Amino acid sequence: MSPLTNRQVVLASRPSGIPQAEHFSIVETQVAELRERELLVRNEFLSVEPAMRGWVSAVANYSTPVGIGEVMRAFSAGTVVASRHPGYREGDAVMGMLGWQDYVVTDGSAITRKVRERDLPLSLSLGVLGLNGVTAYFGLLELGLPRAGDTVVVSTAAGAVGSAVGQIAKISGCRTVGIAGGKVKCDLAREAFGYDAAIDYKAGDIAGALREACPRGVDVYFDNTAGSISDAVLPQLALNARVVICGTASVPSWDPPPMGPRVERHLLVKRARMAGLIVFDYAHRYEEAIARLAAWVREGRLAYREDIVDGIERAPGAIAELYRGENLGKKLIRLTP
Repeated sequence: MSPLTNRQVVLASRPSGIPQAEHFSIVETQVAELRERELLVRNEFLSVEPAMRGWVSAVANYSTPVGIGEVMRAFSAGTVVASRHPGYREGDAVMGMLGWQDYVVTDGSAITRKVRERDLPLSLSLGVLGLNGVTAYFGLLELGLPRAGDTVVVSTAAGAVGSAVGQIAKISGCRTVGIAGGKVKCDLAREAFGYDAAIDYKAGDIAGALREACPRGVDVYFDNTAGSISDAVLPQLALNARVVICGTASVPSWDPPPMGPRVERHLLVKRARMAGLIVFDYAHRYEEAIARLAAWVREGRLAYREDIVDGIERAPGAIAELYRGENLGKKLIRLTP
């Protein structure tokens, strides 16, 4: 049998800010023969995450930056096509940090979990039953601590994380207010994801719209953006509010000015709490979250949208497309065998 050709998306140059297509290259290599305790996975779906901007940054945050010439770090989902590992057999569906590539040889350390929800699409293991859904689950329930009757405000409400946050908040008995960009995404937030109200940040006067939508203040703010959206939300926190910091998508390069809006007075006066969320801290509890999320999907209580494009050639520009807000739903790249 001749060696398999593996197409890989590698980091070609270090971006400053949001990575563009020109920062990546597609190279071809041959798949190495399996050694003892190794397995070969053929990727079927590649994930695109906002966090990838940080993964290729020159400044390390919670993970070591991807090196120049290295395969782009990414969650992927696929099928085991060969195995010399006792824990995996041919035909197993898996997801993990398998990278932007057709194939990956691993000793199992790159695999996050076997995908056991075979009655549901494999692609969901990268979205509502993957990093995005788990982020929403733990961020809201463990840090946001929603109570029935609370008003929960979510930025990027129509996105892969925000849409799940809003629905889990509704399941928890909360009133939900989403913030999204443009009429299409606001309509999606209300009609597909059940938000009680949706605010278009592109229409201006976010603060005024929030006052109207949240007359009793904001009990939980799930922040995916930072920037001017969060500046408008913080003054309207209710007493004992909880703020979950999940992302800073509106800040293209994290070099904040020395002066500007500050959170301390808002937190002090409202006796509020603000906590940062890195979902990898909950890795030991992923199965707990995914079991509940999958049950909600099957019951029709947790809706999702996917924005799928075909071909590994679409990968280099995908992060920039995500930050331009061009996707409607979880952004994925589907690989054809």
